[in-house]
Order: sequence, then structure tokens, then C-alpha cells
Amino acid sequence: MAGATSDDAAGDAPASGGDSPESGRDATPSSDGDGPAAADRSTVLPTGSPALVWLGAGVALLALEAGAAANFLLGLLADMVAATPAPGPLGSAAASLVDVLNGLERGAGDVPTLLSRETLPNQGYWNGERWVGTTAGLSPAASWALRVVLIYAYAFAWAGWAVLGYRLYRREYRAADWTPRDDVVDRLRSHSWGIFGLTVVFMFVVMAVFAPAMGPTTVEQNMRDSYSYELQYWDAEEGEVATTLVGTANQDSQSQGDSNRVMPLTYDDYGRYHPFGTDPFGRDLFTFITAGSRISLVIGLLSVGLSALLATSLALVAAYYKGRVDLGTVLLSDAVMAMPQLLLLIMLTTVLSDTGIGDVYSGGFVLALIFAGTGWTYMWRSVRGPALQVSERQWIDAARSFGQRPRTIMRKHMLPYITGYLLVYGSMTLGGAIIAIAGLSYLGLGVSPPTPEWGRAVNIGQDYVDTGSWHISLIPGVLITLVVTGFNALGDGVRDAIDPQSDSAGGGAAGRGGGA
Repeated sequence: MAGATSDDAAGDAPASGGDSPESGRDATPSSDGDGPAAADRSTVLPTGSPALVWLGAGVALLALEAGAAANFLLGLLADMVAATPAPGPLGSAAASLVDVLNGLERGAGDVPTLLSRETLPNQGYWNGERWVGTTAGLSPAASWALRVVLIYAYAFAWAGWAVLGYRLYRREYRAADWTPRDDVVDRLRSHSWGIFGLTVVFMFVVMAVFAPAMGPTTVEQNMRDSYSYELQYWDAEEGEVATTLVGTANQDSQSQGDSNRVMPLTYDDYGRYHPFGTDPFGRDLFTFITAGSRISLVIGLLSVGLSALLATSLALVAAYYKGRVDLGTVLLSDAVMAMPQLLLLIMLTTVLSDTGIGDVYSGGFVLALIFAGTGWTYMWRSVRGPALQVSERQWIDAARSFGQRPRTIMRKHMLPYITGYLLVYGSMTLGGAIIAIAGLSYLGLGVSPPTPEWGRAVNIGQDYVDTGSWHISLIPGVLITLVVTGFNALGDGVRDAIDPQSDSAGGGAAGRGGGA
């Protein structure tokens, strides 16, 4: 795709990110208000009732989880402020702002929401006759499963809301009856491999966003401060309800071989349900994995976002000015690609481990910066060809002749053309970043313990792979493979939707557009 040379393949790309002057002229015959489509829409636009109903549904959905959304966003904002270097008085002000944001985050976390563990509790105990402290007296397994099902139902409701909004816009408010973007969406909807990838990525993102509510227990109780919490359980020998520390219960629930283990979908001796079993330290593996998914997603998105920003900026500047500017970016990318990335990771994580920036996400922020600083070259090489191609289009010369500034030309007339390519390579790069983070954590680099990360789960269970506690490494390993495959499948689907004549899309014209 990146090296597409046919006019047909190139013509589809702007539809993914914006309309070029040519596509806008062809795709909006009724945009001037003279056509019948515009006349029909003119009667709908003043009322606005379909849009108001749609917006009302969105507000209602948001209200159900407003506390959790505020908690998530405030946490991200606090981490961003903490990671921003601010010397002198600004540093003190930034520290005070972080404290305020953390306080607001805790306050937002205390707001009851529909899907919180306070509303739908699963941590209870058997009193000899029934379950106490769980949702409607259900078993811990049923209570936890109910909360997870409702979380995904809520997420799919948001997805349906977004789809309905797009259809409403196409049917009622858009002046044009058809744009090239419609064909891209239709091709993606019929792309089974891409839909599989979209589904996997959606499930992974929901797990990361709702990580605090997904696990049977909390991260604080599970691994960070387990001896500060108590739990009640049914003591069968004494025939009564007893109390113990969570840390003590974890010590008695370790999975370390054939005889001493808690397998997936089972209870431990304290009546706690473990969907994925426990690890060698007695911690709930499902809680570990859900918390680790958020770390992987945030680091992956940050690294890919920074890489895309660098790659896009350099590609547009090089394509617009060409000559020595383009040659300079080529030499710069070759120099960056020549650096040993693993050695650079080891050196920088060690040097920055005791600094303020090294504490953000337990070293994850440093990982994201290193991935972005060394990985932008691959994305840049992927979008450089399309950027050079669009720079030769007639509308670019027309924009120059009208006296538009270079920055405006690159933003309005060149960037939409390569946005589709960025979506393709960004999704694939994100999968690679997740597996790279897991690999580094497996080696003991990157994210510092005890912060949960999928690669660390594989590492701590590798000594028990050939024993009865095989689940410790197998489950996170399978999830890593599935998520990375999902991102790659989504990238394939987006590529084939944007460029139907790419190699993977098949057909007699295959080969005319380069694959991702």
C-alpha cells in the first residue's frame, strides 16, 4: 500500500482521513444545495430531533459510569503532569497539581457507578447456609460473571451508539449522498478478518478501560498491600465464620506445582473465586492480567502516538520541500535504525530509573519514549512514499498558486491523503509495541515490579510450565498472541478497505499497491 503507484489505489486513500479537492468535487454533487438530496435534508436540519435523541442517549450512557470515566481521565492527566519536566517554581506547582489531581481521582473513584464492585460485589463469604456480601446472594463466581457481562454489554452499547450516530449523519445531515469514505466503511464491514481483529481489539480495550471493575479483587488487596486488608470465610473445621488477612490467604493459595495449586475457574480454601487461577504468590491471576492490560495499552498508545507524530511531520516536510530536506530525513532515519535498540533500552531504563520520569507508570513512560524515539523510522518509511506521491498532485500546485502557506498545504491537502496509511501501520505497530513490552518485562526490563504486566506473568510461571500449574504462563501467553494477532488483523482489514487492490485483497490487480 505504501508504495502504491496506481491512480485508483491512490484515490481511495484520502477518503480515510479527509477529502481532497478532487474527491470533494466528485463526491459532493449536491453540496451546493441545488440537488434533491440537499432539498430533502433542508427540512431535517432545522428540527434537530434525531441528533438530540442520539445525544441524549449518549449522555445517559455516560451518566451510568461518570465516576469511573472521571477516575480514569484524572489518573491519566495526573500521570501526564508528573511526567512533564518543570524546573524550579514550576516544578513545585506541578507537584501540587499532581496532588490535587490524585485527590480528585480518589474522590471520583468513590462515586458509585452502575458497574462498580460496590454496586455489584462478588467478594463475600459462606455462612453455612448462604452467601453473604455478594450480589443478590449469588455465588462469588456468578456475581463476578454478572459484572463482567454487564461491563461488556455497556461497552457494546457505546459501540452501537457510535454506529447509529454515523448512520444518522449519513442519512439525515450529510449533504452528499455518497463519498469515497462510504466505500471504505462498506469494504471494512465485509472484511471478516478485519472484523475479527476489530472485535479482539475492542475486547482488549474494554478490559483495559474497565480494569478496576473487571477483576474479582482489587490490585491493592491482590498484590500491593494485601496484609492491610481482612476477609471473612467459612471455617469448615470450626463450623463458623472466621477472619484472616488477605496476605495470609494468598500465602495459602499459591500455585507452585502439582499438589499446591488453585486452577482456573475454581475457589480457594477461603471461598474466593479465581477465573484464571492464582500465581506462585497466591495472587489472583485474572486481576493481575486486567491491570496489566491497562499498562500495556497506555504505553503502546503513547509510543505509537509519538511515533506517528514524528513520522508524519518529517514525511510531510520532506515530501513538500524534497531535495536536501528529504535526503536529510533519510540519513537521520538510517542513523536511528542503526542504533542497537535493546542496548539503548537497557542503558536508558537504568539511568532514568531513579528520576521522576522513571517513576511514571513504574518505568513505562520511559519505555514509551524510547519506543517512539527508535521506532518512528519504520512508520516514516511507510508514509514517505504516499506523501511524495500526493505532493505531485495538481491540487497541491493549485494551493501554492493561491498563496497558501506550506503549513496549511501540508495540513489540509497532504495530511488527509496519508491518514489512512497511518491507521494501518499504527494498528500494526501497536501490536508490536505490546509484544515488545511483554518481552522486556519477561527479561526483567522496562516496567518495574510489582506493577502487573503480561510478560512478567509469563516469567513468574515459566518454572511451572511442565507441572500442574501450567496456567500461570499459558494464559497470559495466549492472550498476548491473541491481542497482537487482533491488531495485525485490524491493520489488514483497514488496509484492504482503503486500498482494495492491495496484495492481500486479491483480485487481478493485486500487486499494484504495496502491502503494509
